[in-house]
Amino acid sequence: MPPSLPSTSDTLPSRMNRRRSAVERMAVAQLASMGGTLADTIGEGARQRLVWLGLLAMPLLFPVALPGMASVVGSLCLLIAIGLCRGQPLPLPRWLARRELGARTQVVLAGMVNRSVRVIARVSRPRMLALSNQPARMLNGVVLCAAGLSMVVPVPLISFDNVLPALAMVLVAWGLRLRDGLMLLAGYLATVAAVASVGLLWWGGAVVADRLLALVSG
Repeated sequence: MPPSLPSTSDTLPSRMNRRRSAVERMAVAQLASMGGTLADTIGEGARQRLVWLGLLAMPLLFPVALPGMASVVGSLCLLIAIGLCRGQPLPLPRWLARRELGARTQVVLAGMVNRSVRVIARVSRPRMLALSNQPARMLNGVVLCAAGLSMVVPVPLISFDNVLPALAMVLVAWGLRLRDGLMLLAGYLATVAAVASVGLLWWGGAVVADRLLALVSG
């Protein structure tokens, strides 16, 4: 009589549990290094910086008050983007390297990591690997650069203009780090939407300014 085969659950761990464990390990390692200056926190490696970009951009998806957070995240995104285009990480500028993550920011990040890890592990897996391979490095760098610029460029109208750029950064950063091409495609679309929204806000500001000038001169 042939021996019975072990059940699938005994021989193959749940893929979702493995993905979640991998994401949790990355997140825990990043959060454990939090503190001191921003340069000490994010490190020098491109992969480590991508995880931090994905984590730091997450609070900007929600209407929370984090003064100066958008400029830091946008600048970090531009730095990572230029490094991707060059194929070599760039050092942080002094004004950004010496910036400290405040206690409030650390608390917000720690809370959001716990909630976001489950979502990322559930929806992300290695696929469409061509989009995260070396030949696509320049494309991903340009996309991240556009997302960073759409966040740091001031807009003339008050709005939640950081949400779309932050979403693009989260999708592209985690897509690259986890080699998820589908997530990268979603990040490309979010970047296009972010750039378009900034353009519309500038157009709307120009229209408002033109009408105000017409009222004053009339």
